[in-house]
Amino acid sequence: VQIANRAMTAARQGGFDVVILDTAGRTSIDEELMTEAAAIANVAKPTETLLVADALTGQDAVETATRFHQRLPLTGLVLTRMDGDGRGGAALSMRAVTGLPIKFLGVSEKIDGLDIFDAARIAGRILGRGDVLSLVEKAGDLIDKKQADKLAAKMKKGVFDLEDLAGQLKQMQKMGGLQAIMGMMPGMGKMQKQMNNSAMDDSVFTKQMAIISSMTPLERAKPVLIKASRKKRIAAGSGTQVQAVNQLLKMHKQMSGMMKKMGKGGRGMFGGMGGGMPPGAQLPGADIDPVQLEQMQQKLGSGGLPGLPGGGGSLPGLPGKK
Repeated sequence: VQIANRAMTAARQGGFDVVILDTAGRTSIDEELMTEAAAIANVAKPTETLLVADALTGQDAVETATRFHQRLPLTGLVLTRMDGDGRGGAALSMRAVTGLPIKFLGVSEKIDGLDIFDAARIAGRILGRGDVLSLVEKAGDLIDKKQADKLAAKMKKGVFDLEDLAGQLKQMQKMGGLQAIMGMMPGMGKMQKQMNNSAMDDSVFTKQMAIISSMTPLERAKPVLIKASRKKRIAAGSGTQVQAVNQLLKMHKQMSGMMKKMGKGGRGMFGGMGGGMPPGAQLPGADIDPVQLEQMQQKLGSGGLPGLPGGGGSLPGLPGKK
């Protein structure tokens, strides 16, 4: 309480506009700490008092919010670990029980991993429809337009080497990894469960990056040169097995073929993917809200994801505009 009092005094004297008081984590059954929190609120008289709750605790989070709300003048909620396996169903319960608005969502441990709460988007996650608008926004913020244009030029020539694959893996890591991306894609619920039950996670990409880093520039540019002796050297240099090198080369070959088709179509990275699917085809289990799809298509415009090479197509498996 004394520290909070000193902080407020220093802020007033220093002419600061905003003061954030972050109290230590506590449970609602710890009477001493709850009394301390109430005393801090009484001294600081905050404009906003936000309760930070773990979204993965489910209904326990609802009970915690209720007890805190009875003791403190809460004005809103912040749900953390929304990038986890849970879809955020606790969000609806907490809002209904406490009557408090959910203001922010924690989607990673990074500084920028705090999203403004959007009711329509969280509803899409809960219903298993994904959150494609957030995916589009995140891609627009993180994807380097110059690099995307450079890749587009190579694709038009039918070129997609291991250096390009490494770039794509880095972009996925920047966007929160495969789990985070799949969590925002519609119709990926079943595939996500399969991934959770298997040994596959984002550490696979770390190993693949290590394998590519162990190659020479010439090998990255011309994977066809990588024969048995080179594979052994690359495996030893990356701390993996030759089998892992073979798997990476097979994945690159498949992606290279797909990228060449997209390059010939000139439809851009995400725009061209839809062209490879039969008319009317969708992602397995996809259940897409037409309104959300329309909003997403407006955001995408005619150029695919922001910062990526343009084209007239849609995201893979999504029906086009009518």
